Amino acid sequence: MVKTVLYAEKLYDNDKVEREVFGPDVRVVWRNVTNLSQLEASDCADVDGLMVLRHAVTAEHFAKFPKLSCVVRMGVGYDKIDRKAAESRKVMVCNVPDYGTTEVADHALALALALRRGITMHLEAQRRPQPAPWSYVRDPLLKRNGVQTFGIVGLGRIGTAAALRAKAFQFRVVAYDPYMPNGTELGVGVERVTSLEALMEQTDTLSIHAPLTLETRGMISRAMLERMPKGGVVVSTARGPICDVDALADLLKRGHLAGVGLDVLPVEPPVEPIPELLRAYRDREPWCEGRLIITPHSAFFTPEAWEDIRVKSAETMRAAMVGPRPQNVITPEMF
Repeated sequence: MVKTVLYAEKLYDNDKVEREVFGPDVRVVWRNVTNLSQLEASDCADVDGLMVLRHAVTAEHFAKFPKLSCVVRMGVGYDKIDRKAAESRKVMVCNVPDYGTTEVADHALALALALRRGITMHLEAQRRPQPAPWSYVRDPLLKRNGVQTFGIVGLGRIGTAAALRAKAFQFRVVAYDPYMPNGTELGVGVERVTSLEALMEQTDTLSIHAPLTLETRGMISRAMLERMPKGGVVVSTARGPICDVDALADLLKRGHLAGVGLDVLPVEPPVEPIPELLRAYRDREPWCEGRLIITPHSAFFTPEAWEDIRVKSAETMRAAMVGPRPQNVITPEMF
């Protein structure tokens, strides 16, 4: 029996790749809406599988699909999908955890190194109407990699890739991840701590690689950030709500933090009232100039990664719809 899969966004110019992956067993329907609420009942009536990238899927949305059996999030994070609603309707939720791994890890290290080597500081200083002196600067932001501890929150695929890169740049790498099996850290040659407090207290440069869950929301709080040694740098390519951005702004302004690099914000795209950190960045406030980098949730992107999303998402949906067995399933306990 042919299954129907609905793509709610028109992400690609044609359906050549989808037809090759799905074959005759799956019929693909394309729509292009900004919110699933905009779908007509006729669009949803025969849908067995739903593909989403940017869209949230709420309990109200699930009710629109009487035959739905699987949702594939075309990315790693699944925090925009109402998992309780999916479970109650017996809808399988899958993600695509193996695209963009190297890109996000590269981006995290690029943010850290651009800050720690003073590149952003010199960038801003040398393009002022009255350029700064043609010389190095002395600032807590600049620090030799080999005397720093690079702290990683989350030692999954991306966190591990970031750890290996940080090691290559001569950082001492320490990780915190209570869900990784014992010995995971030994496989990549990093140290491990059993509490977030212990990580923060010894971390000079922090890189966040945890998923957004009930447990991790707000985990990098003001109290946690204040545990870092003065002159620290915080980098996040994970999810915005994990870290207190108002605390980041305050601690950067006060000099407790020397630099911040973010690819994610609590609300994306940002809407008014925007966080103080973003406002100051756009206004080029002196306290953040050269010390703050914000990129628009773009860490994952290369043309190659964009193609991986397409292929791997279709393969994941086909495995769920046709077999031989589902893959990348997000089980109910993985909140």
